[in-house]
Amino acid sequence: MAAPALTDHSGRPRSLPLRELRTRLTQLIAMAELTDTVTLVTRDGDSRPVAAIVPAAAARTAAQARADGERLAAVTAGWARRLEEAHRQGARRHAAELRAVTAALAEVWAELDQRVPPGTDRALDRLRAVHADLLRGD
Repeated sequence: MAAPALTDHSGRPRSLPLRELRTRLTQLIAMAELTDTVTLVTRDGDSRPVAAIVPAAAARTAAQARADGERLAAVTAGWARRLEEAHRQGARRHAAELRAVTAALAEVWAELDQRVPPGTDRALDRLRAVHADLLRGD
């Protein structure tokens, strides 16, 4: 008796038990090659798939997708390391510049305190108070 043709145009992968796969392997491979049909193989008596017959292009695409994903992960990790290092360098530069500006302001205030003692100029006293608040972080 001839086996019925395996034609399913629903777009879903077909599922066949292993014993039926053995008798139709040549036909299933031809269908995968010609029509991009995917066939899931199950163990006899179990509906869970254990393997699949897929077109070669789909298998290559999956392997390429894994390779692309690995390459993307490596590139992303590299950029993340570079960005983190740039952030650390920027933070160090910022801290050094802040220390330099703070030191320069301290020198300016010391000079102003000598030339215009506190309590003699109300506008300058307001600036001193604002600067003191700034240094305290208020």
